[in-house]
Amino acid sequence: MDQGLRHNSSDETTVRSSEERSKFEAEASEQGLYAGPGLALGASPHSPPPSTRFSRLAGSFRARSPRLYNVVDRAVKYIRGPRPKVDLPNPVPLLGRTYNFKGHRFTIALEPAIIRFTRPLTSAWLFVLLVAAYIISFSFLVRAQWYTIPASSFVDCTSVYWTKDAGCGLDGSLCAPFSNSSFDFRCPAQCSSVVLQNPHLVGDESVDFVPLLVGGGDSQKTYRADSFICASAVQAGLFSDSTGGCASVNLVGNFTNYLPTTAFGLSSIGFPSVFPMSFRFSPSTVLTQCTDLRTPALAFNILITCLLFLVLRPKAIVMWWCLVCIGFWHIALFSQPQSTPPPLDVAFGAFLPALFVCYGFWRVAVRFTMPVFANAPFEAMIWYLAPYWTGVLTNLTMDEIPIEQLTAADIKQQPGGVVALIIIVLILLVLVVNQMRVIRKTGWLPYYLGWYVLGGLVTLVLALASGLVFRLHHYIISMVLFPGVGFPTRLSAIYQGFLLGMFLNDVAAFGFDSILQTAASLVGDGTTGSPLPTFLTNSTTYNVSIAFANQTISWDSMPSAIATQGWNGFALLVDDVEVYVGTALNYSLAALEAGLPHFFRLAYAMGGTPGDFTMAATLWPNGTWVDPLPGAS
Repeated sequence: MDQGLRHNSSDETTVRSSEERSKFEAEASEQGLYAGPGLALGASPHSPPPSTRFSRLAGSFRARSPRLYNVVDRAVKYIRGPRPKVDLPNPVPLLGRTYNFKGHRFTIALEPAIIRFTRPLTSAWLFVLLVAAYIISFSFLVRAQWYTIPASSFVDCTSVYWTKDAGCGLDGSLCAPFSNSSFDFRCPAQCSSVVLQNPHLVGDESVDFVPLLVGGGDSQKTYRADSFICASAVQAGLFSDSTGGCASVNLVGNFTNYLPTTAFGLSSIGFPSVFPMSFRFSPSTVLTQCTDLRTPALAFNILITCLLFLVLRPKAIVMWWCLVCIGFWHIALFSQPQSTPPPLDVAFGAFLPALFVCYGFWRVAVRFTMPVFANAPFEAMIWYLAPYWTGVLTNLTMDEIPIEQLTAADIKQQPGGVVALIIIVLILLVLVVNQMRVIRKTGWLPYYLGWYVLGGLVTLVLALASGLVFRLHHYIISMVLFPGVGFPTRLSAIYQGFLLGMFLNDVAAFGFDSILQTAASLVGDGTTGSPLPTFLTNSTTYNVSIAFANQTISWDSMPSAIATQGWNGFALLVDDVEVYVGTALNYSLAALEAGLPHFFRLAYAMGGTPGDFTMAATLWPNGTWVDPLPGAS
């Protein structure tokens, strides 16, 4: 941890003194075991005399187990730290000091040089003028990004024409028309990294944690209608994933045998049967200003934050609010808007409470760290901005970590999720233990341990007793860890930068979601755990000698125990299209095309709304029936 002699800093430098912190936080009472006449276990001569009853218990413990007593005494003294509490020395600038190396002395004076040359630019009036210029410039970037083409032309990275399972209704009627329709659209950048979060069945093939792309391998690049439009356009070569762009999508109706392909870093899967809706692309001749400006906006904002630290050098509290505002609005308007175009009313709804929380961060931590780097602007820029922008861009920097929702079900579902969690926990453990070592040097460790233990117990009670699902959002992690990083050290500055960026990323992109959520709100389009029906037709009962047009498939009747739950019918998917909803126990294959494979999935229905569907049973053209795998799809 940072060590060095205490040095003079500017007038705005704030050090953590025991007196100031005592005013800010009510000091925890500290009571030790009795260690002898007039002295408690782990106590100093400044400690108040212990109670008589407690003294007798401590004396008895010492007499019966002197070795254990000495171990406990040393542990208590170590955890307690110095008494009276002490301040950590301010870090000496690495680039503004004299070094000795093998008898040679040399001085690095980069920090004083920066301060000397930029002093004329630190005027408050110049700062106000440049802030106004920044707001105007940023507004022009926002206008060019979102407001030069019709809002109806924007599509999200997960936009599709055909929704999952029975989402389009019986025979897809809710998603009509199927053909002879076109649409000019604009896609944002970085859609190739937006993937399915729950398994999605295409025929008998399950896909997950990849963009949903079905087809595109034929000469005309035909995609099934449930493919992600933007990722499909990138794979078809209409525009780059890094810049986004515009194109025209044309619905072409029925198509048979979608072929898989790989292009531009994206792979699609095939579908060997028929589907009622398909699309192809053509270049758009209507839309202009199609390039996504998130990368230029990022470069602009990084440059501005660097100038804030190196050139303008406002007071620490002003610098803090600049970081809060720049990071929040970069996320809300460029890197991770909640929808396209971004809803400004929703963004402002999250911005005001975010300001309140960030003021809390300043009070409990940042005001004890950022000001001590007033004489080291280059160091402060490195320690704060590198982790800050890493946190702001968490959706990109942490994209390869196979954990999405920090819930047990999500971690188990994603390949490598458990290993990634173990690695993250180990890294956090090392960082936390090191930070505890720093806090112990000041004498404040018992105080912090008490509050964190109390908070952990309250969280445990809520998670176990509420009947809801406990979800640890990124913004909550930041709020929990921030109080423990308020010390004048370089590592504390790094932690503060990253935690602020991660907090802003979560709040600006998703809002203040609850720490306790219902299971249904976390499922999304995944399975809900509803009961599953059973096919009576199987690999042994299917009679291949009967002509295909005369074949029927059947399923078991509904058990009374399931009927009492409110289920009152069945829903059948054939080739991923809902073709039947009702109470019948069989379905004729006469309407299906012979010579193609067909895929069947069945679900119980409640008032016409299906529950979870089974896995797919497959009927191949040669008459081979393949029973569905166990479980829901």
